[in-house]
Amino acid sequence: MRTFYPFPVSDIETFKLQLVEISNQVTHFCYLDSNNYPNYPYSTFGSLFAIDAVDVISVTKNCLEQFDAFQQQHQDWLFGFLNYDLKNEIEPSLESTKIDNIQNPILHFFVPKYLVKIENGKVEVGIRSESDGESESLLSDFKNLISFIKPLTTHDSRLTSEISNRISKQDYVSTIEKIKTHIQLGDIYELNFCQEFYAENAEINPISVFQKLNQLSKAPFTSFFKNKGNYLMCASPERFLKRQNNTLISQPIKGTRKRIQDKKQDNLLKQQLFFDEKERSENVMIVDLVRNDFSRIALKNSVEVEELFGIYSFEQVHQMISTVTCTIPQDLSFSEIIKAVFPMGSMTGAPKIAAMQLIEQYEPTKRGLFSGAVGYMTPKGNFDFNVVIRSILYNEQNQYVSIQAGSAITIDCDAEKEYEECLLKAKAMLEALS
Repeated sequence: MRTFYPFPVSDIETFKLQLVEISNQVTHFCYLDSNNYPNYPYSTFGSLFAIDAVDVISVTKNCLEQFDAFQQQHQDWLFGFLNYDLKNEIEPSLESTKIDNIQNPILHFFVPKYLVKIENGKVEVGIRSESDGESESLLSDFKNLISFIKPLTTHDSRLTSEISNRISKQDYVSTIEKIKTHIQLGDIYELNFCQEFYAENAEINPISVFQKLNQLSKAPFTSFFKNKGNYLMCASPERFLKRQNNTLISQPIKGTRKRIQDKKQDNLLKQQLFFDEKERSENVMIVDLVRNDFSRIALKNSVEVEELFGIYSFEQVHQMISTVTCTIPQDLSFSEIIKAVFPMGSMTGAPKIAAMQLIEQYEPTKRGLFSGAVGYMTPKGNFDFNVVIRSILYNEQNQYVSIQAGSAITIDCDAEKEYEECLLKAKAMLEALS
């Protein structure tokens, strides 16, 4: 049983800083924030904090079946992630043999001891307990914990070592030309090719880096996730998948323009993005892929494109976002849904399986949690997951920092421009580490 109690707070932003600091005291922690982004379709929460763990599932085999059992056992709020390499379980013809210096599990979720919901200026604390008396005792413990935490706003976020490129620009351009050959041969229509920026023997303060990244980006699917010594600092603008009773919502992003300070020129770039035929072509390819994925599990004639080529502006970039929905049977399980739609088409390409095989061939490292999804599930089985992009991954034990960025490769693309798009997408993460 989880009971929610009102928790009066005089300064919510300071309170959020306090809650993030608690991550230093626990081994499992998740913070999700919409940053009060205005008018994002289907936005339903302000901020969620999952603090400490009552129970954990962290697996690398038979992941979805084990998760279904875990969810049935608890029927509570669950917070966690799906690693990109879950694809190998869903599609047996796929594999991942490249190096992985972050080393996250394939699927990881936990039942939080404390769940803090912040929305419309109101704060509630959800306590899981067996009785009212135990709830009151745990709530008192939470108040004591908060009282000893002093939010620090002047963390040093600097990285202690240099960032390197996993592949050179010359090799990147050469690889793009090889991918375009596959497109010419008809193997694929589009492929999302990513490159890694990394640092070895690296030490960072994850809280500080996250706070700086969030300040720079203010993204609607921001997340800070801690699993023991592994950290995710994520400023994602993209929703992967949301379940709202018997409705599924996916909002793939394809199409990017940088933002500039001059308002007139910024609006011009926004208009250029909307009318760009290449960006529209990329976007509609992925929309069709999502529609096809949804059709596997949707009720007949229920798949709908609610918005095509929507332009949304964030702190760093303008993005082209489409919204696809469908109606599903009420009794459809999480694993059945994920098997039909994961990983997200915006991070693979089309056709999906062929694209993922070529990603494995040409990308020198595993994606790991990058291109995966972080989110939450409610006791009723509703859920909301982002796409893990615009992110910094950090393995404290290995002293390894990883940033990945990619773009959609089509027959008409210019390799030099695609490289510049990767740098644009990595800009906020690199700045957060500077």
